Amino acid sequence: MLGMALAAIDGTIVSTAVPQIVGDLGGFTVFSWLFSGYLLAVTVTLPLYGKLSDTFGRKPVLIAGIILFLVGSLLCAAAWNMAALIAFRIVQGLGGGALQGTIQTIAADLYPLKERPRIQARLSTVWATSSVAGPVAGGLLAGYADWRWIFLINLPVGAVALWLVVRHLQEPSRPRPATRPRVDWAGALAVFATGALLLTALVQGGVAWPWFSAPSLGLFGASALLAALTVVIERRAAEPIIPGWVWRRRTIASVNLALGAMGLLMVAPTVFLPTYAQSVLGLGPIAAGFVLSVMTLSWPVSAAFSDRVYNRIGFRRTATLGMGAALLILLAFPLLPYPGEAWHPALLMLLLGAALGLFQLPLIVGVQSTVGWAERGTTTASVLFCRQVGQSIGAALFGAIANGVLAARLLDAPVDGLPGDLDAVARTLEDPGAVSSAAAEYLRRAVDAAVDHVYVGAAGAAALALLALITLAPRRFPVITEPSDSPTAPDPAATPTASEAAPARQDR
Repeated sequence: MLGMALAAIDGTIVSTAVPQIVGDLGGFTVFSWLFSGYLLAVTVTLPLYGKLSDTFGRKPVLIAGIILFLVGSLLCAAAWNMAALIAFRIVQGLGGGALQGTIQTIAADLYPLKERPRIQARLSTVWATSSVAGPVAGGLLAGYADWRWIFLINLPVGAVALWLVVRHLQEPSRPRPATRPRVDWAGALAVFATGALLLTALVQGGVAWPWFSAPSLGLFGASALLAALTVVIERRAAEPIIPGWVWRRRTIASVNLALGAMGLLMVAPTVFLPTYAQSVLGLGPIAAGFVLSVMTLSWPVSAAFSDRVYNRIGFRRTATLGMGAALLILLAFPLLPYPGEAWHPALLMLLLGAALGLFQLPLIVGVQSTVGWAERGTTTASVLFCRQVGQSIGAALFGAIANGVLAARLLDAPVDGLPGDLDAVARTLEDPGAVSSAAAEYLRRAVDAAVDHVYVGAAGAAALALLALITLAPRRFPVITEPSDSPTAPDPAATPTASEAAPARQDR
């Protein structure tokens, strides 16, 4: 849980300290890479760490990830300019990728199926709390101490996490393989390069350069060629980083697509709701953060009780129920009155958190329960990888939608010289004297329309998730009860033979 907190809080803690960091180091034009570089490194390394944990065990991968993360944190605190800080944030992300995927896999290893909802709900609570506390902690440290403490504070927390893992995490012994394990380093490099180019194109497109400019087209074209090369390399590899069975098995493929769609829709509340709360409702940053944070209150509670639902009706039906509710909630957002009260979107976010908790956790628990120990790390990493890629695609897609709606509305604006993108409009509305009251009201309505369109797009992503579950996922997940689910089992790594697995196989 401490390791999970490290990975979660560093995704957001830097956000409120950007003015102090830029004021000290400069580099305003590239500061967005403080977030993009970290996200990119986490995402593209998830498949590699998943395969490594299946090959060498979870504990060494987790220890290496914590150490790499702490080294990156120390280097970030010592950064002398923005370029160095961005490079060291990428080092942090390389460690963060090991934390995210391996911790989720260890939770499935240590706890039998009936107890996994409880531990996964606790991990979700850690993630939600850390994500909300990150901006607050970052603002306090930057305002009352020094922004470098944002990274130094990781060191004692990470040291305790590392000590606990080294001392107390005991992985049951596994039989030595007949041959020396081989790591598909060529495949790892190809996956890393493909993901890096694709995510760079998605994150920077429409921001650093236009979508249909030479840099965007070049990055997308290069990522497509590398993706084709990756497929060739992985087909020939003896132990591929992303094995073909990840997509050939209906259960895993459907969960990957469904959670990728969930990553897509999550961009609407996490990225655009704070802007809506401040620009349309007129709330301050703290109150706007509260409107979003209520989602993190209901999510882990719903997840903790989801086992009572899926034990009765199955994993797929429970997830379908949760995403169906999320679809209706997202469609209700554009129906909110203008300008409305703060409790209106807060209530919707509370309900959305409950719906998504009922959707995500049954799928993660379910898909982890359909594979043996030797495939669980790869399976978990593929699920998290798809969710992260979905978020990156969603940020690019919904950013283009919001800015397109704003541009259309501002063509007929009552005054000239108004900003043309969402961020600039939000900054203008923060300064009461920047424009006339009539122009400010027009801008608020334009922001309201833009966010409404984003939520409709998020509802479309919810529909895609439902489609993936209904058309691809089996009605009952083929759950395997491994020896690891029994406290007296000597070897949790052994995959049951056909005769042993038959009585331990359940459909849920």
